[in-house]
Amino acid sequence: MTIQRTSQGNPELVLKRRPFGSWLLGPADQSPRRLRVRLQLLMTTFSIGTNLIGALVVFVLAVFVLPGPPLVDRLQLFDAIAIPAYFLVAMTIGCVWSTRLTRRVTRWIDLGRPASRREQIATLQLPLRLTLIEVLLWLGAAVLFTVMTLVLQPENALRVALTVIDGMIITCSVSYLLTEFAVRPVAARALVDSPPPRRLLAAGLKARTVFFWAVGSGVPVAGLMLAALLALIEGDVTATRLSIVILALGIVALGNGCLLTWLSAKSVVAPVRSVRNALSLIGDGRLDVSIPVFDGTELGSLQAGFNRMAEGLRERERIRDVFGRYVGPGVVREALNSDRLGGEERFAAVLFVDLVGSTALAAQRPPTEVVQLLNQFFALVVAEVDRQGGFVNKFAGDAALAIFGAPAELPDPAGSALAAGRELARRLADELPEATAGIGVTAGIVVAGTVGDVRRHEYTVIGDPVNEAARLSELAKTAPGRLMASMAAVEEATPAESERWQQSDLVTVRGRSVPTRLAVPQL
Repeated sequence: MTIQRTSQGNPELVLKRRPFGSWLLGPADQSPRRLRVRLQLLMTTFSIGTNLIGALVVFVLAVFVLPGPPLVDRLQLFDAIAIPAYFLVAMTIGCVWSTRLTRRVTRWIDLGRPASRREQIATLQLPLRLTLIEVLLWLGAAVLFTVMTLVLQPENALRVALTVIDGMIITCSVSYLLTEFAVRPVAARALVDSPPPRRLLAAGLKARTVFFWAVGSGVPVAGLMLAALLALIEGDVTATRLSIVILALGIVALGNGCLLTWLSAKSVVAPVRSVRNALSLIGDGRLDVSIPVFDGTELGSLQAGFNRMAEGLRERERIRDVFGRYVGPGVVREALNSDRLGGEERFAAVLFVDLVGSTALAAQRPPTEVVQLLNQFFALVVAEVDRQGGFVNKFAGDAALAIFGAPAELPDPAGSALAAGRELARRLADELPEATAGIGVTAGIVVAGTVGDVRRHEYTVIGDPVNEAARLSELAKTAPGRLMASMAAVEEATPAESERWQQSDLVTVRGRSVPTRLAVPQL
């Protein structure tokens, strides 16, 4: 059964469309202007929304819910005028102050350059600094309304002061999480070349989790305790009034705890999910994966660590690819599985191909043309050897040595080598007639393995069949089809291939004392 991934569950689409965990934050490659407009809209919306809701909740709790004497008419009139006025003034000051601070901290984006280490730290600390602005404005409200209550109705001053401070803690905590969410794209650009600075990790994920637990649970419980304290002070609170107070504060506590827990969990899940999606792509063989680092805690270090891991995997794969182009994929696997010097006896087939008249060719043509011809010649050799399951062990000037049956075993190494020789001779005659070459094929027991020094290895095959193949290629240069094999190789091949060959002369090739029975392709 085939499982099809939807766009919601496709890791590649998720990383592309929501690189920062939400479509609200836009793509990773958005322009600086779009990024700045998006950031300003989100922060202004979040700031006005959270503070407006927080102010309304504080007003309702202080005036209508918490136990205490009713507000006098003068205080009610003052609150009706002062609260909206202070909110408008405070939000205007806060928006202007926050905008100027944000533009100053993120000025490096407009300049089109990477952030310095100091600018990285300032960018990651931006949510905290913006939240401190709101804290100052809320403290101003606490001082103003507490003083006015002391003047107009002193018995309600404690209720007003504690309610405003509790509202400040909760509202500013929610605002901090939302601001941190909005700043993710900017933080990602600041951390594009390096992980989060360690000095920011001192109060990292653990401290933040404990803090938001305290705000989400401790402050609401403190509010209930405050209601009980005020009820004790007032002394004549009815059971119905106390029940209403507890219900109202319970609703606020549940809503606040749920919201803070959800936002805090989202801030943790987003970077972890980006790593998880990227790991899924790595598991599918996609090494060209990189994720934005937008978190200033240990989770940012996790994202940066993943990027370093992916870069290391890409580098390793590139080295493997380059290494394989020099020695062949089979030798790469052999080298990765064992780095010991030495070899083992294997039955293998050997194909040796050598150009005819390469010296005269180099003297008659410019070097660039000679190199181009050699590249075309070797391209045909590699193509046919690879097609038959062998590998080119060496390029020696204008010659090549190919092995069948080592390091990777083949079911019919002799047949594969003979088939490669036949097809190579045909293609050279048809596609590259100016590159006449002699091809020799034989088979037998060789020693295959790694030779050299502990500092530098080379995979090779050594044995009489290698020498014999080289000598047969010399004989093939003057043969009609430019292809010569030993009957030993033909006899080891399967009938499907051996029937394509016929026995020829018995010769003693140079360097060998035992005569070789030759074989040539059937016409």
